[in-house]
Amino acid sequence: MAYEIGGNDTVTPGLGGSDSPDAPEGGRARLLDWRLWLPLVLILVVVGGTALALSGSTKSQPLPNNVHQAKKVGYDGLVATPAVPAPPLALDSYLGQPINIDDYRGKAVLVTFLYANCPTLCPLIAANLHTAQAMLPHAETAKVQIIAVSVDPRGDTPKAVAAFLRHHEMTGRMQYLIGNAAQLSRVWAAWNVGSTRDTQQPDLVNHSGLVYGISASGKLTTLYPANFTPSEIVHDVPALLAS
Repeated sequence: MAYEIGGNDTVTPGLGGSDSPDAPEGGRARLLDWRLWLPLVLILVVVGGTALALSGSTKSQPLPNNVHQAKKVGYDGLVATPAVPAPPLALDSYLGQPINIDDYRGKAVLVTFLYANCPTLCPLIAANLHTAQAMLPHAETAKVQIIAVSVDPRGDTPKAVAAFLRHHEMTGRMQYLIGNAAQLSRVWAAWNVGSTRDTQQPDLVNHSGLVYGISASGKLTTLYPANFTPSEIVHDVPALLAS
């Protein structure tokens, strides 16, 4: 069952918060306070698998490099098991600057997948990342890099991305990477990220909604759902920097 949020995006129950337009209109239930509901829908470990099962749905959000989530040990985020190198990520930013995740070794990197016209999940992720940055001690702020990757090659123009960042007070605080469909699809495939245009509402994109925590040594270490709390990342940054 898909649950309608704010009358625009739809979200499938589970960790990732992936949009889903497939449920019939009569089967959608409007949620008045989805941040209270989402934490109740916990992800299940797929035994021997590579995906996070979405509770109440046959859909799943796969993870890269044969990773699955494990219980929280030393982190407030879910621990990615096994700890493997982060998938490749090299694209131009919306400002035309080449960005490569490998250049951020020694920092804790938070990677997420967004689009500028997203009405619900992406603004929530951006707002929580902004709050997490503000909560970090000053000495740690410079050691954390946030990278957003577009899931909408058509709509994420430099102008649209600049407006999104300005609106969410993330200008200069987050690298936002864009590209054409071929360039972005290679990154989506490497990270096992879903991105499909909503056939009923073409301006919307159904996409994966995780935040990935990458350690200073370049390993995919933690996973956060779209409705993570900023304090979870604040708690985990020292451990990501130390690993």
